[in-house]
Amino acid sequence: MIMAPRNVVEEPMPTPSHADTAEIVDDPTPRSKRPTQKVVWRNVLLMSALHLASLYALFLIPKSHPLTWLWVGVYYIFSALGITAGAHRLWAHRSYKARAPLRCLLALMNTSALQNDILDWSRDHRVHHKYSETDADPHNAKRGFFFAHVGWLLVKKHPDVMEKGRGLDFSDLYADKIVMFQRRFYRPLVILMCFIVPTVVPWYFWGESLWNSYFLAALLRYCLLLNATWSVNSFAHLWGTKPYDKRINPAENLSVALSAVGEGFHNFHHTFPSDYATSEYGWHLNITTVFINCMYYLGQAYDMKKTPLSVVQRRKERTGNGSS
Repeated sequence: MIMAPRNVVEEPMPTPSHADTAEIVDDPTPRSKRPTQKVVWRNVLLMSALHLASLYALFLIPKSHPLTWLWVGVYYIFSALGITAGAHRLWAHRSYKARAPLRCLLALMNTSALQNDILDWSRDHRVHHKYSETDADPHNAKRGFFFAHVGWLLVKKHPDVMEKGRGLDFSDLYADKIVMFQRRFYRPLVILMCFIVPTVVPWYFWGESLWNSYFLAALLRYCLLLNATWSVNSFAHLWGTKPYDKRINPAENLSVALSAVGEGFHNFHHTFPSDYATSEYGWHLNITTVFINCMYYLGQAYDMKKTPLSVVQRRKERTGNGSS
C-alpha cells in the first residue's frame, strides 16, 4: 500500500469569482458560423488501419505465450504513465515537480504512448482546460461523442484552437531541455519505444514470434491505450456523476478511471486542476497517483500540490449535485 506523502503542498482555496467561472466559458463561435471541417485523410487511413490490425490481433491471443499477455499489460501501464504522470500531471498542469532522472524516464514512457510529443500534448491540454467545451477546445465534447473521442484527430483543428492558444503561456515547456530534446528526436524515439522495444522483448526473452509480438505488444497495446486516453475526453465529459461542480461537462467516471490508470475522476480534476492526485481519494483506483507517491519516496518527485479536504467539501456543498 502506497500511502499519500505527508508533506504535500496544500493549494489555497480559490476566490469565489475564480472558482465559479474557471470552467464556464461561452462558446465563442455560433454553431451556424463554424467553418467547414476539412478531413485529414492520412489520419483517417492510419487510424482505420490501426483498429483493423488490432481487431486481427485479438485472434492471435490464444496462439501467443501467456507471458506475452502479461507483457502487454505491463507495457500498457508503462506507456500510460508517460501520458498521465508525465505530459498531463507534470508538464501540462505542473501539479508536482520531478528531478531529472524521473523527467527523463517519463519522457521515454511518453514516447512509447505515441500521442504527440510532450510540448504538443501539454499545449493542447492547457487550451482544453482554459476553453473547455467551446470551439477553442481541441476535443469539444459538445460536438458529440465521436468528435470528442477520435473525430477531432481526423479533421483540421478549429481556427479558435490556434487563435486562443496563442494567448496562453507555454514558455516553461520551451525552456525545458528534456521536453525540447524529446521533441527534436521524437520520431526515432517513437520507433524505438512504441514499436521496437515492445516487439523485441517477448521474442528475445521467451521465444514469442515477432509476428505475434508486433501485433499484440505494439499495435493492440497502442490501440487500447489510445482509446483509454480518448475516453477521458469523451465518456468522462459526457457521462458520470458531478459531486464537485454540476455546471460543467466533466464527470466522475469509474470505468475511465480504471482504463486510464486514474484519470476518470474528471469532475474533480476540472474543478481542482492543480491537484496532483486528480481525485479527492488520493491513490484509490489511481495507479498514476500510486506511481507519483512511489517516486516521492524514492526522492524523485516533490512539491506535490493537494487541495485541502475542507476546500473540497465546501465546493461540493456550493456547486455539487449531491452525488458521491
